[in-house]
Amino acid sequence: MATFSDTTPEEVARAYPGDELIPDADSSVFTMATSLPGPPEKVWPWLVQMGYGRAGWYSWDRLDNGGTPSADRIMPQWQSIEVGQHLIEARDGRSWFTVERVEPNRTLALRTVIELPSGRSIDPKSGASLRAYADGVWSFNLQPDPGGQTRLVTRMRGRTRPRALRLFGLVVGDPAHFIMQTRQFHGLRVRVSPGR
Repeated sequence: MATFSDTTPEEVARAYPGDELIPDADSSVFTMATSLPGPPEKVWPWLVQMGYGRAGWYSWDRLDNGGTPSADRIMPQWQSIEVGQHLIEARDGRSWFTVERVEPNRTLALRTVIELPSGRSIDPKSGASLRAYADGVWSFNLQPDPGGQTRLVTRMRGRTRPRALRLFGLVVGDPAHFIMQTRQFHGLRVRVSPGR
């Protein structure tokens, strides 16, 4: 299990909603965490509006939002999110996350199953019949922190078939996730900061 940022041993060891969707994860299990300068009720609206064609991902916009800057304010039209909804990943629209868990102000869990080598997302239920795929769950878990802050813990769990493709994930996927998640934490911290 990989750990980065300022995660605590307890945060890494803990189970999070969405972990059960891939109980036999064979790809890296990333747990990353940060403290944000506002309570969960202030962080949650930023999370539920994520997605390409929505508020963006608050990361490197040239890479994951087609060059369009991520929203710098809460957008009322994107404040509704429900299980089963698709959040487009990037400009080409071929890949998306399916919303799997929604617990307002606590947890948002997203899942993507990518057919390989096409890179197209498919319904998670049909992934078992594919010869080559990557299945991943990305969860956002909010906990109140002292001083009116939020502890945001993200967890990425994955499974790849055939297992030989795991090497690609180790060399390319894992470092890319680390870079993008770190930048997203920064983007959220700026947006949640007092005075916004």
